[in-house]
Amino acid sequence: MNSLPPSIGIIGGSGLYDIDGVEDRSEVAIDTPFGSPSDTLVSGTLAGRRVFFLPRHGRGHRILPTELNHRANLWALRSLNVRWIITVTAVGSLKEEYRPRDVLLPDQFFDRTSRREHHTFFGRGIVGHVAFADPISSGLRELLREEALACGARVHDGGTYVNMDGPAFSTRAESRANRQLGFDVIGMTNLPEAKLAREAEIALATLAMITDYDCWKTDEEHVTAEAVMAHVAANAAMAKAVLARVIPRIPQVADWPEHRALDTALMTPRSLWPEDTVASLRPMLERFL
Repeated sequence: MNSLPPSIGIIGGSGLYDIDGVEDRSEVAIDTPFGSPSDTLVSGTLAGRRVFFLPRHGRGHRILPTELNHRANLWALRSLNVRWIITVTAVGSLKEEYRPRDVLLPDQFFDRTSRREHHTFFGRGIVGHVAFADPISSGLRELLREEALACGARVHDGGTYVNMDGPAFSTRAESRANRQLGFDVIGMTNLPEAKLAREAEIALATLAMITDYDCWKTDEEHVTAEAVMAHVAANAAMAKAVLARVIPRIPQVADWPEHRALDTALMTPRSLWPEDTVASLRPMLERFL
C-alpha cells in the first residue's frame, strides 16, 4: 500500500502555492500512464500537513480548458496519496445576486462537455460506475464555508456549476438558456476534476470565485478576458486566506464516504482485470489487489 501519509491537493491558479506559512517547498515531477500533468507539482507543509499544489493551466496559463489532461493531473495527485482536494476556479455568474468577487461553493454540476471519454480512468477491460449524485464532498465544503465566512467573504453555499468546453465564452442565447435551467455559475474545468477525484477515492470541494456576470446581463459589458483577469487577481488573496485556514482543519485519517467510492462501483470481476490496466490504475486500485 502507499506508504505516504494522506495529504491534501490544491488545484488552481499558478500563484496559489504562495500561501503564507507554507514551508519546505520543493517541486515534484510525475510521469503518469496518461501523459504529463499540467506542470510540476509544488510540495510544501502547512500546519504540519503535506500539501501539493498543481497549477491547472500550467505556470503562465499556457493550457486551454479542452487541452487539460485531467486524468494525468488527478493520477499524479493520487499517486502521492492525496485524499482531499480543494479546487479554486474562476466562474461566471448566472444570477443577479451572485456578484463578481463573491464565493460560491457548488454542490452540483451539469455536464456540457464533449470529451467525456477523457473524464474517466475506467475502460480498457475494467468497468467502473461511481455514484455521483452528490459530486462534492459535503464535509470539505462545510469547512470551506466556515472559513470563507471567517475571512469576510460573501459566500453562497450550494449551487449548480454548469461546465462548458470553451475556450470561447458563451453566446447570449446559451447564457440565457443556462439561466432558464436554473444553473448558478458557469466554468470550463471543474466537472472533470470532480469525476476523476471520485473515481480516485479523493474527497473534493470547490471554491468557485466569481469573476464576472455571464453575457446574459445586458446592462453590463459582456465578459472579456481582461475583465476576468482583473477579478481573478482580486480573488487570489481571498482564496489564499481561506486555504490557509482550512488546511489545518482537514482530518488526518481518510475515512470519509468519498474515500471508499469504489466499494460498490467496480463491475468487472477481479479475475478478468487486464494486468496492464491494473498497473496503470494502481494508485486507486491498490487496496483491491
